[in-house]
Amino acid sequence: MKKNMGIVDRVLRIIVAAVLAVLYFTGTVSGTLGIILLVVAIVFLLTSIFSVCPMYLPLGLKTNKDN
Repeated sequence: MKKNMGIVDRVLRIIVAAVLAVLYFTGTVSGTLGIILLVVAIVFLLTSIFSVCPMYLPLGLKTNKDN
């Protein structure tokens, strides 16, 4: 897959993932909502690591200026 995420997008997703993980592990957010937010944090982290957002593909979006 071609990378479709730029550095700013990746950094913002990592920051959001970290905040969501901290909220979950400190007990600020718990229960079903906490688990959903933790899954979102994991997805954000994985998409940032691989620089590919599957939701961008059908929409034709790219924040990566290299391609």
